[in-house]
Amino acid sequence: MNQEIIGLHHVTAITSSAEKIYRFFTDILGLRLIKKTVNQDDIETYHLYFTDDLGSPGTDMTFFDFPGIPKGLKGTNSISRTSFRVKDDEALKYWVLRFDEQAITHGEINQRFGKKYLEFEDFDNQRYQLISDETNSGVAAGVPWKNSNVPEAAALIGLGPSFLTVENLDHMKLLLEQVLGFRQVATEGNFYLFEVGEGGNGASVIIEHRTDLPVAREGFGNVHHLAFRVEDRQALEFWIKRFDQLELPNSGYVQRFYFESEYFRAAPGILFELATDGPGFLEDETYETAGEILALPPFLEPKRKEIEEYVRPFDTSEANKIRN
Repeated sequence: MNQEIIGLHHVTAITSSAEKIYRFFTDILGLRLIKKTVNQDDIETYHLYFTDDLGSPGTDMTFFDFPGIPKGLKGTNSISRTSFRVKDDEALKYWVLRFDEQAITHGEINQRFGKKYLEFEDFDNQRYQLISDETNSGVAAGVPWKNSNVPEAAALIGLGPSFLTVENLDHMKLLLEQVLGFRQVATEGNFYLFEVGEGGNGASVIIEHRTDLPVAREGFGNVHHLAFRVEDRQALEFWIKRFDQLELPNSGYVQRFYFESEYFRAAPGILFELATDGPGFLEDETYETAGEILALPPFLEPKRKEIEEYVRPFDTSEANKIRN
């Protein structure tokens, strides 16, 4: 049994608008809405999953749209930026032009840890970057969405390094290395690169050490939690037992239907999850129609009428149409 953490599984963030983030991720970024469901712990809240063509683990960014939540405050003790992989350096040049055409806030192409990247933001000032796989090795990338309006050569093909901005560097290093099995592979200024498993862009986190920032506050425009991949239920049970032995507070086993999970607080303001690679997002929908209607896991299906009255109508019936 492979017990180790494999890489990144998904990032979950908070948006001010399910409708707007749907358009941003599909029409601008060219990712697929593989699942439209609700937060299983808060059924008044949509939960949208954007992935590659197949809904592969490690390609997934998800969003909650909690009603009435204020805008988040940027700062320390936070998961501060999400990366997406692209094939090579040339793809980044395409995105500079595309972001200009679409009036998307972005920076210039830069380089860190030997890899080129391009930072950008959405309408909520959620922070992202594209990172080039040109010099990358390690965890394999995903598959470009077939109906995307982004050329395959420039497609987003999976999650890249997640950024953690922390005040207590020693604590986070200890957790990553001694508890979770990451290894520090490089340092540039106040940025520290850690990898796990096969490594590479799909299995990395970058710690930014900052003591000059206010403490971040949860809200729209910020990340809610970061999930790492484990192979299966057996591996997940290994980690639950390990955390219990270390007296690290954790959720214990959580059944999410599309995957199985455990949650734990890595540091103040930073929530981590371990999630299994399967069963996947096509357990209750077909490849051809995934994302078009509100999907509910079996334990929520009896409440469908109640849930559909809670959540405002949100039309994704054209989720699988070819984008122009």
